[in-house]
Amino acid sequence: MSFELSGVSFSYSEKNVIEDISISFMPGMFCGIIGPNGCGKTTLLDLLAKHRQPTTGRIAYRGRDLRTYSSKELSREIALVPQNFYINFPFTVKEVVMMGRYPHIPRFSAPSVEDGNMVQEIMEKTGVSEFSGRFITELSGGERQRVVFARALAQDTHVLVLDEATSNLDINHSISLLNISAGRMKQKDMTIISVMQDINLAAVYCDYLVFMSRGRIAIHGATQDVLNSDTIRKVFHIDAKVYAESYSNSLQVVFKK
Repeated sequence: MSFELSGVSFSYSEKNVIEDISISFMPGMFCGIIGPNGCGKTTLLDLLAKHRQPTTGRIAYRGRDLRTYSSKELSREIALVPQNFYINFPFTVKEVVMMGRYPHIPRFSAPSVEDGNMVQEIMEKTGVSEFSGRFITELSGGERQRVVFARALAQDTHVLVLDEATSNLDINHSISLLNISAGRMKQKDMTIISVMQDINLAAVYCDYLVFMSRGRIAIHGATQDVLNSDTIRKVFHIDAKVYAESYSNSLQVVFKK
């Protein structure tokens, strides 16, 4: 088991953002987290990455309380692609991707040949090797997002956490990076937990969906079981048709204007 959350809540001052969440995330699971703006999706990821601490409840990772992990230990286990990535110092693209290897490099040591080979391979797979020598500050938003994604893959962790990680990307690069992630999940029995705004893209890649509303889990389960018109109406308050699409071999959602 990767994560187990038991009665987890989180508050800013007196405002409850996450309320009484209990759920498990298993290895080999591609889980999509879906819900309206402000429902607590990003805060939930922050709790999983230990960027925030629960106000109440407990988060266990691999059977151990998440609070007991050091930052370096956790960075060997969990990689995060954030919604927004800002960096003002002019690191090159290759340097940024190499940062993903730092948790595995002994202190005061230089990256090994193996580290360099892994970084090069991932840059080629993600299509960022063509601008490996450019400064990250010179790139477009979409190019930066691909570099940050490559950095997370270079981290080579058991868990990959994606916070709207494809929101700045065109559909070609979105599909490419999600294909790479899904392939690594199957190969390494990883856990992927991804906040996604595009329900149809989530339906293609996610075998498990968590729908959130007002800081709580409205419904969760296998995509085939929980993605339906009743769930869409309950969570988003709109009518939709959900149908099986043979071309993508997945459920898809259509809306009336």
